[in-house]
Amino acid sequence: MILVCTTSKGGEDTIVRGRVDEHRIRPERAGDESGIRRVNERAFAQSSEADIVDAVRSAGAMTLSLVALLRGEVVGHILFSPVTAQTPKGNSMLLGSHQWLSCPSFRKTGIGSQLGQRGLAELRAAGHELVVVLGHPAYYPRFGFGKASTYEIRSEYAVPDEVFMALELKPGVLRGPRWRRRALPA
Repeated sequence: MILVCTTSKGGEDTIVRGRVDEHRIRPERAGDESGIRRVNERAFAQSSEADIVDAVRSAGAMTLSLVALLRGEVVGHILFSPVTAQTPKGNSMLLGSHQWLSCPSFRKTGIGSQLGQRGLAELRAAGHELVVVLGHPAYYPRFGFGKASTYEIRSEYAVPDEVFMALELKPGVLRGPRWRRRALPA
């Protein structure tokens, strides 16, 4: 048995039978919102990240949102949304990645990694050039992310250098102008 992030009427997690390798990944659909919110709230033990995801969705600013499902329940989520970067030649569009996450009971099962790999592959196929993320410096480098400061990309937020990372989806796109990430208003 495994713990799945579903909630009973009493607010407690419920246990369902199933194997982690039975999950599937698909684009977010109408009706997934409450499951995505639940995953975000459990993963961060607060609602602030879930509120950001809801605001991005409400603003129509989702570029790509994927969910991992196990027996019909959302157990993982990844979201990419547009951000602007200030360069000497003006503003440029790029993508920001929200945390790649799964329910706490699914950590270290590969669901977050699979969501990330699928999301990055879909973004490359769609012609996107660059993704930035604020995240754990031991996790994201395994997917090719490196310190954004290496490319002279700076966050508008006061965050440690090692947690603001960038990934070229199109090789060579980071050679050249200086970038400064600015989140789009939600």
